[in-house]
Amino acid sequence: MFRSLVIGLIAISVFAAGAAAQGLWGLGIILGEPTGVTGKLWLTDRTAVDAAAAWSFAEEAALHLHADYLFHNTDLIEVEKGTLPIYFGVGARVKFEEDGKLGVRVPVGIAYWFEDAPLDVFFEIVPILDLIDETEFTANAAIGIRYFFGSGSARAE
Repeated sequence: MFRSLVIGLIAISVFAAGAAAQGLWGLGIILGEPTGVTGKLWLTDRTAVDAAAAWSFAEEAALHLHADYLFHNTDLIEVEKGTLPIYFGVGARVKFEEDGKLGVRVPVGIAYWFEDAPLDVFFEIVPILDLIDETEFTANAAIGIRYFFGSGSARAE
């Protein structure tokens, strides 16, 4: 378990260092399945990479690491203040439990980008197809909040 925690902390450090060099990036918390620390790095005004090092409570408690490539559509829902994009993407997750799991994630979510603050809040549902240790379909769901560093608001501009 200690080894898994060290791997998770190293992953977060590498993500944060790389993001800081790139520009707009955010750190925050994710609550649900899993619960932990989340980060997001904007690549363009519509694409980003997000990641999390979190604790999974499904079946048996375990360290959960994931990363996703996301596309954001800001044209579907208009709001008076801020922005309310729908997002979707594809990624991978590793779950360090007794047998370990490696799977493909397909996140679908909605976020709110505050107009006057470098924050976003989000809700996502994530179907997962585990490929290792055995093939199995599962799902995660979570809410979260991130504070963004760099230029811009909660997204690249």
